[in-house]
Amino acid sequence: MKTNEKKISQHAPPRRIGRMVETIVGCKWSLTVMDLVNTGIHRPGAMERAVEGLTAKVLNDCLRLLVSFGVLEKASFAEIPPRVEYHFTTFGHKFRDAFHFLDDLEHDLNKIELKQEDSACKDGAG
Repeated sequence: MKTNEKKISQHAPPRRIGRMVETIVGCKWSLTVMDLVNTGIHRPGAMERAVEGLTAKVLNDCLRLLVSFGVLEKASFAEIPPRVEYHFTTFGHKFRDAFHFLDDLEHDLNKIELKQEDSACKDGAG
């Protein structure tokens, strides 16, 4: 091998983002909570009422997780009764968009699989 030839190094997945995605996707409710915030439901009580089976404890754990990763930010208002809202951070908007992109890929993959199944049925019937 010539000394001036370049070797291609192994491409490793981004570690921090990879762990973050695994943790968030691994939480049963995280993507649901992100969808709620995306649709304009920002208050924990409204989130809890909007999703059957979502308890206050699990919701608070999920919100804490999303805030710790910088996906959501918590806004506390000095009112009586106290009011808290959650919104996407700038990073959170990008993170949410990545999941929309994955949803689009899933949709495309489903279309490809349906075409393959349809083609296999026609080939077997003819």
